[in-house]
Amino acid sequence: MDMLVRHTTDHHVAFLTLNRPEALNAITPDLREHLIRSFSEVSADPAVRAVVLTGAGRGFCAGADLRGGAAAGDRVPGDVARTIRLGAQRLIAAVLDCEKPVIAAVNGTAAGLGAHLALACDLILAAESARFIEVFVRRGLVPDGGGAYLLPRLIGPQRAKELLFFGDALGAPDAERLGLVNRVVPDGELEKTAREWAARLAAGPTRALALTKQLVNASLDTDRGTAFAAEAAAQEINMTTADAREGIASFVERRAAEFGGR
Repeated sequence: MDMLVRHTTDHHVAFLTLNRPEALNAITPDLREHLIRSFSEVSADPAVRAVVLTGAGRGFCAGADLRGGAAAGDRVPGDVARTIRLGAQRLIAAVLDCEKPVIAAVNGTAAGLGAHLALACDLILAAESARFIEVFVRRGLVPDGGGAYLLPRLIGPQRAKELLFFGDALGAPDAERLGLVNRVVPDGELEKTAREWAARLAAGPTRALALTKQLVNASLDTDRGTAFAAEAAAQEINMTTADAREGIASFVERRAAEFGGR
């Protein structure tokens, strides 16, 4: 059987590709666990300095694969909450907590949990054919995978409610207009652009980027005093790195910095 997640590394960039194209890369429990494990591995691997997440075939991810789920009558109280906590929420947390910057290269449809998987990434590139769909309301469901947490932080509560309440497909140009994605590119240029962005990140000060990601992700959940204290602590930690010393030395010596990721 083909790998559920294709994992390759090139020039310090890890490429994670959801590999169930026949099902629009819908997420099964096995695929979810492969992806969580992959993010854990690239986060800890010093040879990886940036990550690109994309989907094989004509879509990014159609969301959770609901086929074969337990019937409602088979459930006992606590089953659903436990499934969400140990499943979709763990997956989104694995992306948010990854110590390396993660780029989503969204090709085609990103629906439900698949949309939230993209939104959890640090930067989002969307092909012109990409669509983001909050499908939960169409099925009479509450959004999971952190959707009600991520969306308001990206586009504000009013726009988030519009997407979540109606479940309409949001095309790439409109997603860019709302600030949901960083950039829309022609379909044929998505991979090239993702590689270029990832190469820039991989050449950067890896630990400083990790600490910056941590600060930004936490900023909307903390008060100013806590945020300022975290910033000072991050600076203290970062100043012990070789890249910080190189950055200062390159400034003094008036040359381009050459960061080694340490």
